[in-house]
Amino acid sequence: MKNLYRKGFYLYLCVFWSTLAIAQVNPTIKSQLNGTVLDASTSLPLPGAVVKIKGTTHTVSTDPDGRFSFVTGQSFPYTLIVSFIGYDQKTVTVNGSPVTIRLQEIQSQLNDVVVTGYSTQERKYIAGSISSVSGSVVQNQPSGGFNQLLQGKTTGVQVSSNSGVPGGGITFRVRGNNSINASVDPLYIIDGVFVSNADPITAGLGNQAASNPIADLNPSDIEDIQILKDANATAIYGSLGANGVIIVTTKRGKRNTKANISLNTFQGWSTAINKFEVASGPEVALLTNESRVNTAIDNGLNPSTVVLPFPDPQNQPTYDRISGLFRTARTSNYEIATQGGTDRSTYYISLGYLSQESIVKPSDYSRYSARLNYDNYLTDKLKVGTSINFTRSDRNLSGSDNNPTGVINSALFPRSYLPIYNNDGTYARYGSFDNHLALIENLDSKAVGWRTIGNIYGEYTFIPGLKLRSSWSIDNSSEYDNSYSSTLISAGIATNGSASSIENKNLVLTNEQVLSFVKSFGEGKKHNINALVGNTLNTVLNESTSATGTGFAANSLRSVSVAATRSGSASRAESKLVSFFSKVSYTYDGKYTIDGSIRADGSSKFGTNNRWGYFPSGGVAWRLSQEEFIKNLNFFDELKIRASLGLSGNQNGIGSYAAQGLWSSGANYLEQPGIAPTQLANPDLTWETTRQFNVGAEFGIFKNRLSIVADYYNKYTYDLLLNVPVPYRSGFASYLQNYGAVRNKGFELGINSTNIETDAFQWTTNFNISFNNNKIEKLASDISLGASGRNISILRQGYSTNSFQLYKQLYVDQQTGNAVYEDLNRDGVITSADRQIVGNALPNYTGGLTNNFTFKGFDLNFFFYFQQGNKIMNMNDFFMVHGGTQANIGFLPRQLDRWQKPGDVTDIPRLTTFSGNPTQNGGAANNYGGNVASLSSRYLEDGSFIRLKTLTLGYTLPKDALRKIGVNKLRVYAQGTNLLTFTKYGGLDPEVSSQSNNQNTVGYDWATVPQPRTFQIGASVTF
Repeated sequence: MKNLYRKGFYLYLCVFWSTLAIAQVNPTIKSQLNGTVLDASTSLPLPGAVVKIKGTTHTVSTDPDGRFSFVTGQSFPYTLIVSFIGYDQKTVTVNGSPVTIRLQEIQSQLNDVVVTGYSTQERKYIAGSISSVSGSVVQNQPSGGFNQLLQGKTTGVQVSSNSGVPGGGITFRVRGNNSINASVDPLYIIDGVFVSNADPITAGLGNQAASNPIADLNPSDIEDIQILKDANATAIYGSLGANGVIIVTTKRGKRNTKANISLNTFQGWSTAINKFEVASGPEVALLTNESRVNTAIDNGLNPSTVVLPFPDPQNQPTYDRISGLFRTARTSNYEIATQGGTDRSTYYISLGYLSQESIVKPSDYSRYSARLNYDNYLTDKLKVGTSINFTRSDRNLSGSDNNPTGVINSALFPRSYLPIYNNDGTYARYGSFDNHLALIENLDSKAVGWRTIGNIYGEYTFIPGLKLRSSWSIDNSSEYDNSYSSTLISAGIATNGSASSIENKNLVLTNEQVLSFVKSFGEGKKHNINALVGNTLNTVLNESTSATGTGFAANSLRSVSVAATRSGSASRAESKLVSFFSKVSYTYDGKYTIDGSIRADGSSKFGTNNRWGYFPSGGVAWRLSQEEFIKNLNFFDELKIRASLGLSGNQNGIGSYAAQGLWSSGANYLEQPGIAPTQLANPDLTWETTRQFNVGAEFGIFKNRLSIVADYYNKYTYDLLLNVPVPYRSGFASYLQNYGAVRNKGFELGINSTNIETDAFQWTTNFNISFNNNKIEKLASDISLGASGRNISILRQGYSTNSFQLYKQLYVDQQTGNAVYEDLNRDGVITSADRQIVGNALPNYTGGLTNNFTFKGFDLNFFFYFQQGNKIMNMNDFFMVHGGTQANIGFLPRQLDRWQKPGDVTDIPRLTTFSGNPTQNGGAANNYGGNVASLSSRYLEDGSFIRLKTLTLGYTLPKDALRKIGVNKLRVYAQGTNLLTFTKYGGLDPEVSSQSNNQNTVGYDWATVPQPRTFQIGASVTF
């Protein structure tokens, strides 16, 4: 027995010493930890999360599956500190078994790291007004451009689509219209590249309709978007930043992460919410007869002697032209992307294809895109990389919008009792209008664009915190517009076919050097400095070549080179900008921030006496939440107030040689060539300048489950680049000078809240609203503008831009049926002197409401957009509720609501073509029709609306089930767009602006393609 005990004791000692020996040889075996970091809301992995053992130097990043592993000699327990951008930091104590850590998304944006001018900063220390939008917000929606998808997503930004044409233009304003002649579009910067926002399309989208050049960027490539709004944020961009700055950062790989591949697709079907309606054949005949009778009475004739053009109106046929316009339009989108990185390099590669049809034939738009983002750490101090995006876009153009002989008007204007085809089966045409089917079936107008946006950079770190970055950027676009008008459409009949070929090239080259310094020092690192200095060299080159030809042997021969008569032209313009800038931000004790910047710009566009402009700014911020007297309240998690003041400039929108005296050829005499002056020189021409004051507050409460951001701003733009009228004896009509001023004042409010947050269910809400008041403070004289040769829009001192000047209709006299207009000068007659400003196209406020719900794997999102107070000039009513004055144009059904007998109450006067002398009626006067009636305020309608912009329902499959088939994530979803619209506007769609190529004539609805209602299904999968 003793021997047994002795043997057992020896065996125990052997095992003990063997175990101890093994532990001494490899002491980390007992201190190995495996874990996973997940998103608490979706249970999806968070690759790139940082996991650190508190009190040590041990730090790792999670892999694409969210996993991490530690092998150390430290004994358990560990205290882990886990962090990920956009999520609350979490501290966890672990004892060795595998651990799963779930991070909660930060509901307040106050702690985000954001991209500012040439640097990054924590939002809580920023003194300027900057809004951030995640790239996920602008993905997976049927839209060409990401800027269009920013509508209602943040404060201070007004975004509206000009029409429902795919790839069509949008109106994008940051804190209002700052200018009259110069551009009011913001500066777009994509991965450090200054991107041109010039419209490359020269024809085809309709009379004065624009395209969206930002549609060349695939929204799925976007990581995040920063919108710089106040002068403190934008002044570092000097003459480029007066209208706001949109900084887009695209996706990049992360170091030490294995490759992942993502596939994304969606398919959509779009239909018209409302369609155009016209009066039927019998109704048109009835209205025409009534107009003839009333005109005879007004001329003192016996109505019984009138020969009616339609003795039996009810026998007139009705030919439906509208149904041939519309279709169920298809949208298809396919994308593939991969990203990852080694210890020395990172990469992101994507390919995309988007195809969109218009709901009005025959327009469509397609985009092929490819992107490469690559970074390489050559040494511990030297980093190089590139971002490059290639795009090809194809547009089938129809001229649908507001073109007198476009597709829509050719279906609307002809009277509905007129046949679509002649007896011999050929297309029937009436007056100046083409046959809509002839246009749909035979239009040949294409625009093909190629665009390269990219840069290459080098970044050298001298010492920690001090680095120099040099970059070379390019935005190179070429747009080819080719069209042929065959002998089957009106535009080609008279000339036996006509063709045009136009090539527009736009090249932007930029070189920048930025030396930045970031340092924390002092006891407890209370002192923090973020400083930079740099310079920019920028060149913009525009070239255009066009050729036209008429007379073709056959419609199958469509090249300009085979035309019987040919002509051509070419142009070239180049401008240069040299800039120097500096910025310093100092924060003390995490509480007090003061910063300032200055930029000097020298531009070749301006006069020799004023080439240089100087744009300083300054701002202060106070984090009261770090003060003891606020902490003692135990209420605010974050509280900051800030204020800023600064100047920024504008040179965009004027010609490259705007300050120079110009001569042009073509002044020929007796077959001898000659030249003549075409522009007066102005050596004193200089920058438009915007002075902006901003004060704001940001705070978070209830553990940042409720965060609010509020701003008030006052922008004053002076020295406008304006074509000022000069005496005709000078030989010129106008002279480009610095004259005039515009003011924008506004208030912005953004609210983010986490309403419910449990492991299974989350509900978050975002609400934002922006108010802006625009006013022309100084103007040399009125500037009248408008549609179809009518001066309906006006710029006038004391009023806002985009104002409408019309005869104000007070009512329709119940006894006579005549319209009664306000006699502004009380002279007893209605003349042009009685036209007055009766509204403008700018909304009083805009905003959005977004709600997100998640329940286990399900997600539900709905987004409402709203705007209030803007007016729309309904040009469809203008032309087709004409009261009989247009003999060759039909009627809209609304014309049937006209006055017919004494006692009728309506706003539509009786039918007549008579224009007699109006009679005085106190402060008003009657009018029987004619031109006064055609410029009536009754065509100006309230364009306010609330729209359910998107409703999305998705489901993410459980990760455990996916892992068995080698898939990291799979989400399927269904989405509806423009599902509900609440508005008093009588047209098809309140979100329109058919005169969109002129920033001063927005707010017109003239045969515009409406926003479609779209249903789509999609799926995204990551391997």
